[in-house]
Amino acid sequence: MLIDTHAHLYVDRFKNDLSDIVLRAKEAQVEKVLLPNIDVDTIDALKAITAQHSSFFLPMMGLHPTSIDNSYKENLDIIYRELNSDFPYLAIGEIGIDLYWDNTYIKEQTEAFEQQLSWSLEKDLPVAIHSRNSYDEIVASVSRVGGDKLRGVFHSFSGDANYLKELLKFEGFYIGINGIVTFKNSNLREVLKNCPVERIVLETDAPYLSPVPYRGKRNEPMYLKHINQSLADIYAIEYSEMAQITKTNAMRLFDLKH
Repeated sequence: MLIDTHAHLYVDRFKNDLSDIVLRAKEAQVEKVLLPNIDVDTIDALKAITAQHSSFFLPMMGLHPTSIDNSYKENLDIIYRELNSDFPYLAIGEIGIDLYWDNTYIKEQTEAFEQQLSWSLEKDLPVAIHSRNSYDEIVASVSRVGGDKLRGVFHSFSGDANYLKELLKFEGFYIGINGIVTFKNSNLREVLKNCPVERIVLETDAPYLSPVPYRGKRNEPMYLKHINQSLADIYAIEYSEMAQITKTNAMRLFDLKH
């Protein structure tokens, strides 16, 4: 059985066929899907589908870095109220720093990221970290807040061997691998030879980053099997062994029960 540790199935691109997506995922041996939040406008949809499929979807709560603007403090207040509610959030995410488009709000992104990291310590919850074009900034923030105390996943990893080495120093963190590992132009297959398999978790990031042979199409959890197979090939182990290892890793990180 597989665990998808990162998907956004509550967005509009899935609203017309969500039940079919869940069925296809289960047929592909996907046992659970973890749902990181995006912003204050996605909270209701996230909670709705979690309630609808409570044993299959597991929710996180956080404010995504690309949703940070001048009103981020008010939005963080809303996120924090959710974390203090009775809804069963198992992690804080998706949080981080994104400098891909521009660095207009780098100060605000950093402040919001570190605030949410501090909440993870306060509430003893793991974090799901987004780090697009911001590897140095992410390492600095995690180190400042408490790299020896925090735990979580560096989502959608696509960095080089040097960055992987830096991330692996944070012993409470895992490396999230998605469809990028199947791309022919990706160097990730070589980089991962330096990563212990015990530090890897699977993710789709649906609806984005579909693995080959579905690249360019809407992603969904049933495609997790292609990512698992690519990793099994890299580590020269059986598909079933890779599935079991990554499931065990996810269960340990997110404190999941069978």
